[in-house]
Amino acid sequence: MKQTSILRYASIASPGRNNPLRPGPLALLPPLPLYRRLLRAHRKLPEEARFLGDKYVKSEFKAHKSVENPIHIVGFLTEWQLYAQTIEADEWRGAKIDKEKLEKMNDGQIGQLYELMQALQAKGEDLANEEMDEALNVTLDEENNGGNKS
Repeated sequence: MKQTSILRYASIASPGRNNPLRPGPLALLPPLPLYRRLLRAHRKLPEEARFLGDKYVKSEFKAHKSVENPIHIVGFLTEWQLYAQTIEADEWRGAKIDKEKLEKMNDGQIGQLYELMQALQAKGEDLANEEMDEALNVTLDEENNGGNKS
């Protein structure tokens, strides 16, 4: 019986073109092209979400500009690239954060997430109030116009 080397098994099981069951490794974009890609992807978002997203991307990239730890850099770029893919595929609405990612976050990151959640909820309440005001104005206008015609 012929022995098969471990290298042969490794090449068979390795991700890539030859194995369609496992996707190939994610090729990371360098920071500047990724930054540009994120800002372009935000063009698909509603105006207010785009403004908030652009502001956040700019502040995060600026804050991480001086990071020298390669592990942090790879993690940072990987997560932003996954985010860009999510935005480009329109899979962001109603998406939830994985429990694993949430558990890996430090207190500062959780605080940022909470602040973002509060800002979005406040914006949602503002939009709901504006819609309610518009609906009331339309109703009052209809009542007033209906009374003037008679």
